[in-house]
Amino acid sequence: MKRWNREKVFDVVITVIMLLVALAFLLPLLNVLACSFSSPEKVVAGEVGLFPVEFTVRGYQEVFANDSLMRGFLNTLFYTFLGTVIQVTLQMLCAYPLSRPDFKGRKFLNIFLTLTMFISGGMIPTYLLISNLGMLDTIWAIIIPGCVSVFNIIVIRTYMQNSIPAELQEAARIDGCGDFQIFLRVVLPLCRPILFVMVLYAIVGYWNNYFNALLYIQSTDLYPLQRVLQDMLVTNSGSLGAGDPNLQEQLKYVTIIVSSLPLLVIYPFFQKYFEKGVVMGGVKG
Repeated sequence: MKRWNREKVFDVVITVIMLLVALAFLLPLLNVLACSFSSPEKVVAGEVGLFPVEFTVRGYQEVFANDSLMRGFLNTLFYTFLGTVIQVTLQMLCAYPLSRPDFKGRKFLNIFLTLTMFISGGMIPTYLLISNLGMLDTIWAIIIPGCVSVFNIIVIRTYMQNSIPAELQEAARIDGCGDFQIFLRVVLPLCRPILFVMVLYAIVGYWNNYFNALLYIQSTDLYPLQRVLQDMLVTNSGSLGAGDPNLQEQLKYVTIIVSSLPLLVIYPFFQKYFEKGVVMGGVKG
C-alpha cells in the first residue's frame, strides 16, 4: 500500500512538473500569436497578453505582399525538400553497412567517423573549401555542407543493430537477394520509425538554417526565409513596414509565426514515430 502511494505521488509530481514546463513553452507562443493579430499601437504599448487586442490581419497582409519574403519562403521550401532527401538518403546508405558485423573495415570507419565529431577544419578552411569547389552563391552551398551528420548515422546504425534480426537478412540472402535488395526490401521497411525521426531532424535543420546563407550566399534571389528575415528585421533593411515604426515592431511577431507555423503543423504527424525511433536508436552499452 505504501509503495502504491509513493508511485501515485511520484506520478502526480511528474505530471505537475511537465504541465509547468509545457506552460513555460506555450504561454510565450500564445503571446506572440496574439501580438501578430493585434493593433501595432497596442503591441508597442505592451497591452497585449494572451489574446489579441483590436484584432487585425494588417501585419499578415504586409508580410504576404512582400515579394522578397515570399521568394525566401519558396526558396526555403525547395532547400528543405531537396536537402532532406539528400541527407536522409546518404545517412541511411552509410549506416546500413556499418550495422553489418560482416562488413570489412567496419571498426576503422566507426572510429574515423566518430573522430570527425570532435575534430573539424573550422570556419575559414570550410569557406575556402566551398569556394574552391565552386559552390559559392549557389544552392549547393546551403544544401551540401553538413548534409551528413555522424551523430545521426550512429543513431541509425544502432537502431538497425537493435531492431533488425540478422536472421532476417540471412534469409533474404538465401532467397537470392543482394545487399542492395536486402537494404531496400528488408531493412528500409523496418526502419520506418528512425527514418521519420531523421526526416524531422533534416526538415528542422534546413528550415531554420540561415548561417550557411549568411556566409556563402550573396544573391538575394537565393536567400532562404530565415536569411530574409534576418536582413529585414535585424539590419532594418527592405520595405517591410517602412514608414511605420509601430507596424515594424508588430511584424517581428508576424514573421515569427509565419516562419514557425510549417514546423508546428508537420510535427504532430511525426510524433508517434519520434519516441520509438529515438529510444531504439539510442546507443546501448
